[in-house]
Amino acid sequence: MFALTMWVMLLTLDDNVPKYRDRVPYPGLVIRPHALDMAFNKSDPPKYAQYVKNLESFLQRYNDTKQESNEDCPPGDYFMQDDAPEKKVCRFKRSALSFCSGLSDTNFGYSEGKPCVLLKMNRIIGLKPRGDPYINCTVKKDNPIQMQYFPSEGRIDKMYFPYYGKNIHEDYVQPLVAVKLLLTKEDYNKELAVECRVEGSDLCNNDERDKFLGRVTFRIKVVE
Repeated sequence: MFALTMWVMLLTLDDNVPKYRDRVPYPGLVIRPHALDMAFNKSDPPKYAQYVKNLESFLQRYNDTKQESNEDCPPGDYFMQDDAPEKKVCRFKRSALSFCSGLSDTNFGYSEGKPCVLLKMNRIIGLKPRGDPYINCTVKKDNPIQMQYFPSEGRIDKMYFPYYGKNIHEDYVQPLVAVKLLLTKEDYNKELAVECRVEGSDLCNNDERDKFLGRVTFRIKVVE
């Protein structure tokens, strides 16, 4: 009887989806370069070379030539593929990151003291965020710092959801948001704390038990 019960249970399992999910968890927010504390001299290339290398390596999967083979999905709505045996991947070209793509400026702004950081959400199978999610960053100081977002307004298009799992959605790439910190001379030689959050949707970003759930805080110091 035990063996029969186990056999019946195994028949109900799907290798591509976790069996027990009482709710779809909320995603964490991840930053690239892969560092929560960054400090560099903008006039000394070896001091920021590690950050530039990390960004360039990370963006290889987003090269326009590689993304051309992916689907040109209609924006603004979920890309549902529940019945498709093989899941297509919506195209995200690194050129969409404009001045933070590493194409027009191979130093990602670090040489001019206006560094770029990239943000992405963790992959969550089945996640379909409501509303219109976007990334918003703030600096914890008296005078606000100007920032540029790419794509425009830091938007995360819903066409990149849902994600179906690595076994059947093998070439999936998360949508990115680039933030360019437009630092001035007054901001140099100071450690700045920057907090970025996912806003505009039902995704959690204020759980005090998990500082990375829907948000991330990093520190940056630029020296002349």
